[in-house]
Amino acid sequence: MDAQGPLCVGIDPHPSLLLSWGLSDDVKGLEAFSRTAGEALAGRVAAVKPQSAFFERFGSRGIAVLESVIRQLREAGTLVILDVKRGDIGSTAAAYADAYVDPASPLCSDAVTVSPYLGFGALRPIIDKAQRHGLGAFVLALTSNPEGAAVQRAIAAGGRTVAQTIIDEISQVNAGVEPLGDVGVVIGATVGPTGHELTHLNGPILAPGLGAQGGRAEDLRAVFGDALGDVLPSWSREVLAAGPDPAALRAAVERARDSCASAIAVTA
Repeated sequence: MDAQGPLCVGIDPHPSLLLSWGLSDDVKGLEAFSRTAGEALAGRVAAVKPQSAFFERFGSRGIAVLESVIRQLREAGTLVILDVKRGDIGSTAAAYADAYVDPASPLCSDAVTVSPYLGFGALRPIIDKAQRHGLGAFVLALTSNPEGAAVQRAIAAGGRTVAQTIIDEISQVNAGVEPLGDVGVVIGATVGPTGHELTHLNGPILAPGLGAQGGRAEDLRAVFGDALGDVLPSWSREVLAAGPDPAALRAAVERARDSCASAIAVTA
């Protein structure tokens, strides 16, 4: 972020985006989309967040394209946050760790998104392996979908919300690490003032939802308050919609990055 600015760009090969780029909604179109997006973004943003589901829908050939995208970006020095939202227990969680945060895997990324709703402790195989290899995890806390509030804002033991309990658990993992711990949270940029304590997190905050999902850079302060300096805003469809012309994609990246940098600089 210091070198490239506060921006993560998603690579979400949604069927409508493939079609708007003049591409077929098949593996051939997926390959062309991913190659163009990767070339336009590599080395130009702090992080890129491929959404695994849009590759998985094409089966093994789609996963092969995802592996290629991850390799292309990491070789260019761009951090990859693989958006898979995995979460399970025991040996299954360990297998997910082998898939996504083990350098021996072709899907290994710099960080992976995970779901804590089988219990935060169940994520330890993923978190522990990520930390051993200098990688990270982003744990879902307050997501922007309306259905999430029923679980995430429910009151748990001690009067804290479920989301606050997760944030507090992460803060214990990150305690004492400089400059930030390896475990972050996902908090949607569209959730409004959270009413949650974030300043003790000592980890990065991934904030998806800017652009087409309705979030605005100038609203980041209202959502994150004094924790704004640790926020990595994420744009996806609005940036990708500028394609397929690589120059137009890069111009869209610059606009989004400048908007986020300005908002954070003005309000931090």
